[in-house]
Amino acid sequence: MQKFFHNFIHLYIDGFKNTVVGKKLLLIILIKLVIMFAILKIFFFPNFLKSKFSTDTERSNYVIDQLTKTDKK
Repeated sequence: MQKFFHNFIHLYIDGFKNTVVGKKLLLIILIKLVIMFAILKIFFFPNFLKSKFSTDTERSNYVIDQLTKTDKK
């Protein structure tokens, strides 16, 4: 499985190196990934548990309650 990912990555790297616009496309892809995973996480996905609870025990109890809670409608 690890060899598959290694070959997959090298296929894309070699493909981008050998094209005229490959380096620009790779740069655009990397910029988009940084935006998606770094910047958007900071602004749109705040750490809810850290802001609501002060200890790990409180956080874990909340998560367990939410996972095991059954809605009675």
